[in-house]
Amino acid sequence: MMPDSIDTLGHSTIQHGNGSDRVYLMELNDNDMPDLLPEINELAERENYGKIFAKVPAGWAETFTDDGFRTEALVPDFFRDQEDGHFMGKYLDPSRAEDPRQEEIDRILALANAASVRRSNAAADDYTVRRCTLDDCEVMAERYDDIFVSYPFPVNDPDFLAETMEDHVAYFGAWQGEELAALASAEQYCRAGHVEMTDFLTMPEHRRQGLAGHLLATMEHELRSLGLTVAYTIARALSPGMNITFARADYHHGGTLINNTQICGRIESMQVWYKDLR
Repeated sequence: MMPDSIDTLGHSTIQHGNGSDRVYLMELNDNDMPDLLPEINELAERENYGKIFAKVPAGWAETFTDDGFRTEALVPDFFRDQEDGHFMGKYLDPSRAEDPRQEEIDRILALANAASVRRSNAAADDYTVRRCTLDDCEVMAERYDDIFVSYPFPVNDPDFLAETMEDHVAYFGAWQGEELAALASAEQYCRAGHVEMTDFLTMPEHRRQGLAGHLLATMEHELRSLGLTVAYTIARALSPGMNITFARADYHHGGTLINNTQICGRIESMQVWYKDLR
């Protein structure tokens, strides 16, 4: 399955395509409003997408609500340490607004919230966690290709990893000797003051070692020095491990994005978790 395309509308960044069957407004530039909204609607209707998903500053949330969007998750001080971020969805296909697996999603969320009061006993003494370099891109791409049948971004392409690594994404890996055992990335939005913790992967033979938590802690430590004030993630709602990892790291649950993201061959609901890094 081909990854969705990343394009610009005015000065704003969108992702769209048949993979996730949606338009995703990744970065909204205030100078493009209010004309941006009808452009996005027109694109979605022309391509017959089932959903529009947007990260919206609080100052524009009412405009989006009046257009048929609803806030599915909220992150305080998401933009520039002063304006809340609304994660908003508009369902052009009404059937997409409900997930038949909602009961299981609720069970996993409750499990994560309960786990947040306990410390993980997993240790990773046999592993070295460090920031990835351009020399690591080939093996990183191989690991992502091994695990993800499909993914919203072409992380199985070494050139994509190198390009984003030199731009705004910091990748981190956990190695056992010479073997790359786990990966994650920190996608930095410096002008907005937040960072997305994403692209987590642990090879099956290295699971249950707490590696995702170690990667997350390392990324947080490094990114605090850059002045980024909010960390967040959009995690698969049906993944107990990832939701527990963020809950245990003192992230707060912001909300659920219904049928939002195509991953591993199907569109899944996602959970938003956030943490104040100040």
